[in-house]
Amino acid sequence: MLWSATARLSANPSPLHLPVSNQSITVFGKSKPSRVRCSHSRAMESNDDTSKAKGLSFDDFLSKKPYSPPTWASHLKPIPSHVFSLAHLPTPIHKWNLPNLPQNTEVWLKRDDLSGMQLSGNKVRKLEFLLAEAVAQGADCIITIGGIQSNHCRATAVAAKYLNLDSYLILRTSKLLVDKDPGLTGNLLVERFMGAHIQLISKEEYAKIGSVALTNVLKEQLLKEGRRPYVIPVGGSNSLGTWGYIEAMREIEEQLQIRNNRIKFDDIVVACGSGGTIAGLSLGSWLGALKAKVHAFCVCDDPDYFYDFVQDLIDGLQAGVNARDIVSILNAKGLGYAINTSEELKFVKEVAAATGVVLDPVYSGKAAYGMMKDMAENPKKWEGRKVLFVHTGGLLGLFDKVDQMAPLVGNWQRMDVNESIPRKEGIGKMF
Repeated sequence: MLWSATARLSANPSPLHLPVSNQSITVFGKSKPSRVRCSHSRAMESNDDTSKAKGLSFDDFLSKKPYSPPTWASHLKPIPSHVFSLAHLPTPIHKWNLPNLPQNTEVWLKRDDLSGMQLSGNKVRKLEFLLAEAVAQGADCIITIGGIQSNHCRATAVAAKYLNLDSYLILRTSKLLVDKDPGLTGNLLVERFMGAHIQLISKEEYAKIGSVALTNVLKEQLLKEGRRPYVIPVGGSNSLGTWGYIEAMREIEEQLQIRNNRIKFDDIVVACGSGGTIAGLSLGSWLGALKAKVHAFCVCDDPDYFYDFVQDLIDGLQAGVNARDIVSILNAKGLGYAINTSEELKFVKEVAAATGVVLDPVYSGKAAYGMMKDMAENPKKWEGRKVLFVHTGGLLGLFDKVDQMAPLVGNWQRMDVNESIPRKEGIGKMF
């Protein structure tokens, strides 16, 4: 039974095998093999928000450029002076044929898992602004902090190396593992390949000291060694990083404008793990033309914490709006951050098998699970709506769940070749 958790909640549960759709998938925001870049070619084009996106030339990637905000965000302060082109943008948007949606509900997918930078997902949009400031300040290394399988820390290690900066990562892990080699699973493999300097801290110490104090301790150590460190907070979520998803809203608007049938989204759904992504999306939707209702599913802490945190971020931009007016935050934490139930993992596996889209188990997997659960419990709330789900990436996090996932993927067998099939030595040459 596909997605049995939502099936049990449905008023009229039906067998949840996904029907094979004959409908072709509609994709927009996609051009030639080198993707169109809407956002940061602004120094070379007019500030007209309705202008057509220009192609990204081969020498634009990794370049630092003056930044000009969308006209509807030009009153925010401070406005970043520069931005790096680190991501492959715009990321595509396409129809997502999920089963058992409420009547006349459509779900579309914004593929920020395809933003490039070694599967960096939503993190790279924030890093475009954060690393521009780091370079402007003359930094020679980057400090950041997160969980042992932090997508943000891995993305930071990659982006820093692109710009010839060292990275120092403080990773939170179990007190049983804090004195052991962390291994090469998932994000750790990429980080260690990149030469990141990894320092482990137990969850218990982290809880008592906090991320700000821990990064400051490391910053002071590096300053004494003559280094010039720049600190990026958890998830890259501060007011500067928020510009990454203000820009993403401009990108979505431009993608919609170049479509002939001018689809309009009523809702945006996204995971929330540190707050910067939902702050940018919510503020951009509120100020810009889209005016979609943003639903954030938090995968750690609780909604009240994130309402306060998002308020701090948008106050830091002098936006003059109330966070509770621009975003609805629901709890999708489940058993805890980066901890999954068997139902959640089964959901992730069956979404992949049914639609070809691989969700990560920590962020988008829990958000999509929460969305489907809410649609089953409150179908009237979603009926007839056009929903844009923002896939924030995190594929490498699945590798940390292989033991839990193994029982769910048993579809293999030895190929049975009848003895009557002719055999001849050397015919199946392997080059």
